[in-house]
Amino acid sequence: MDTAIFSAASLFHADDDSDDDGRRDQAQVAADGESQEQALEYEERLHKFPGVDLSIREFSCHQLNANLLWPGTFFFAAWLVKNPSILDGQRILELGSGTGALAIFLRKTYGVDITTSDYDDKDIEENIAHNCRVNNLDLLPHIRHTWGDPFPVLRPDWNIVIASDILLYVKQYPNLIKTLSFLLKESDFNGQRAGCTNITTKSGEQVVIRYPMFLMSWRRRIGKDQSIFFEGCEKAGLEVQHLGDLVYLINKKN
Repeated sequence: MDTAIFSAASLFHADDDSDDDGRRDQAQVAADGESQEQALEYEERLHKFPGVDLSIREFSCHQLNANLLWPGTFFFAAWLVKNPSILDGQRILELGSGTGALAIFLRKTYGVDITTSDYDDKDIEENIAHNCRVNNLDLLPHIRHTWGDPFPVLRPDWNIVIASDILLYVKQYPNLIKTLSFLLKESDFNGQRAGCTNITTKSGEQVVIRYPMFLMSWRRRIGKDQSIFFEGCEKAGLEVQHLGDLVYLINKKN
C-alpha cells in the first residue's frame, strides 16, 4: 500500500484548550466482541512530528483500538519539544503506546530511555517493532500489560510515565487508575525532586517536578466522563494538575 503523507491538522485544528463540538473526532471503534479472524490489514503513512517525519504503519482495524495515531500524540509531542529539560536523563514508560509513534519520536529526537507498553497482544507488539525498524531505530523495550492486571515489573523504576488520548472508555478508568497508582506509589523514585527543573504552566505558574510523575495529553473537551477519571485519581491518593494545552500532571499526593 502506498505511503500517504499525514498531518495532525487534518484530524484536529484546535491549538489551545478550547474545543468546539463540531471538531470532535469522528473515529469510531468496532463493536466489542467483533471477530478478527481475517488477516490484519495495515496502512503505512508518513506522519509529521516536530522536526522529523516518521513512517508509521497503522492497523486498518484492530479489536483493541491500538490502530491509529490520535491527535493528542502530535500536540503532546509539540508540548514536550517546548519542555525538553523534563526528559533529560530520565527513564520513561509510555502507557497505551499503540503504534509506538510517540516513543519512536522521543527516542530519535532526544535519545531518551523509553519503554513502550500496551495491551497483552502480539500484533501490537510486532507492529511497534516494525515501526522502529522502518524508522532506522533499534527495537524499543516493550511491556505487554492490560490495565488492572498485576504489572509484570514488581518494582517500577521509571521516573516518568506518559500517555496521550487514552481516556476513550469509561469502563476502563478503574483499571487504568489501578495501574497508574502502582507505577507512581511503588516506584523506586518516590518523592525524588528533579533538581531545579520546573514546568511552566500556560498561565505562567511554576510547578516543581517530583518523581515519579505521569504526564498525559487528552486532546478533547474534558466532559463528565473524563471528570470521572480525574476524580478517581484523587480518591486513589493521586494529585492532578492541569498544565495548560490540555496536558495533565499526576503525582502521588504528599
